Amino acid sequence: MTGNATLPSDLRLPLYQRLRDEIAHKIARNVWRTGEPIPTEAELAATHRVAIGTVRKAIDSLVADGLVERQQGRGTFVRRPRFDRSLFRFFRHLDSEGAQAVPEGRIRDRRRCRAPDAVRRALELEAGAEALSLLRTRLIGGRPVLSEEIWLPAARFAPLLTAPLTEIGDLLYPAYEAICGEIVARAEETLTVGSATAADGDGDLLGLDEGAPVVLIERLAFGFDNRPIEWRLTRGPAAGFRYHVDIR
Repeated sequence: MTGNATLPSDLRLPLYQRLRDEIAHKIARNVWRTGEPIPTEAELAATHRVAIGTVRKAIDSLVADGLVERQQGRGTFVRRPRFDRSLFRFFRHLDSEGAQAVPEGRIRDRRRCRAPDAVRRALELEAGAEALSLLRTRLIGGRPVLSEEIWLPAARFAPLLTAPLTEIGDLLYPAYEAICGEIVARAEETLTVGSATAADGDGDLLGLDEGAPVVLIERLAFGFDNRPIEWRLTRGPAAGFRYHVDIR
């Protein structure tokens, strides 16, 4: 590899931005996987024949975007996002002893079908494209507490359709990586309040009366290539909802 041949060709971009985009592109292609180190600043500078300051600025941008993280004395690593308990910032569920409980996940339906227009637009799919649909219930002690509607691009997540449910487990993002090789790098969430309806299964699934308040959490998740790879809508009783923010 010589010169700057591997950098994006748009010369209108600052050099550090071109280097930043090249590193992000390699992360998206799994040249460097989550938890693995990327080359040192000196190695990157030598490979691309740029100044250390340019490399440092590119890495700073990647750190700010959450793609990599610096570890003191060890180097810079591809960051593994931590979504395990993100939903439970908003819903608190206690077990029989009063301790915080993380619900188990149970997929009740999965299929490949034509994506609804709203999902197609969110996932940036072509007209008529198919998507993978997952309907999932979250339970504590066998009692449903949340319902989820999840849509994924069929071409990237087809193995989930036939994978044993025991391999998918309670947390979907590790399954996306292990089964499909897809990693969620970041996500955007929007919270709204609605009413329980029979059409959404709130009565049968969550035991709510028609019209009871429910909290809706819409999530759009992106891969390291910054393309949307998951649209999710979580429904839960408003009675179990709490909002907390630390303002400094």
